Amino acid sequence: MKLLSVNLGRPVAVPYTDQPEGVTGIAKRPVDHPVRVTAPGPKGVGGSGLAGDAVCDRRHHGGDDQAVYAVARQDLDEWERELGRTLPNGSFGENLTTSGLDISGALIGERWRIGESVLLEVTSGRIPCRTFQEHLGEPGWVRRFTLRGAPGAYLRVLEPGEIRAGDPVEVVHRPDHDVTVALEFRASTTERALLPRLLAAGAALHPESLASARAYAAAHGG
Repeated sequence: MKLLSVNLGRPVAVPYTDQPEGVTGIAKRPVDHPVRVTAPGPKGVGGSGLAGDAVCDRRHHGGDDQAVYAVARQDLDEWERELGRTLPNGSFGENLTTSGLDISGALIGERWRIGESVLLEVTSGRIPCRTFQEHLGEPGWVRRFTLRGAPGAYLRVLEPGEIRAGDPVEVVHRPDHDVTVALEFRASTTERALLPRLLAAGAALHPESLASARAYAAAHGG
């Protein structure tokens, strides 16, 4: 398991975002130098966990519980075959493109050691948005991406440090529950009745998903 690329984005003006300044940092490209990774601060204030990476719409993106976004190269390869087009590393706006990791099968609270010092913890899947759809230029992309159910993973930074392309990735902790990224994503999107199952992940879960699970369980039982 390794890190194929570290991808950073700069603010770019686009016509399809409702971000107040009309800019987005979704167009990320691989870099060939070490990148500092730290916890950026609370959502709404903190941006990306990667130095030099732009998170422009902090209402919905960035912050400690969405500090890093990772996508498996094998998922990009599957989309390439389905869409009939090339998807370079960073195409989904991901910070990390990985090889050998089953990201959809990763557990909420699972911890990854990358390189010598960085420790990350899985918090949730990525919910697609209009900016993502327009960035790719694929009609109906939000629905297609949602139905596929392989959203990539958001991670929080537990231990800061530097990473770069080629670094090994080691899963150093897997919690004792069955709440995967794929399950969390389905519960948050197409199968709301699954929300109470997310409670098993506890505080490792993204706070917004945890709040949704608690509210649903209180209203419907489970």
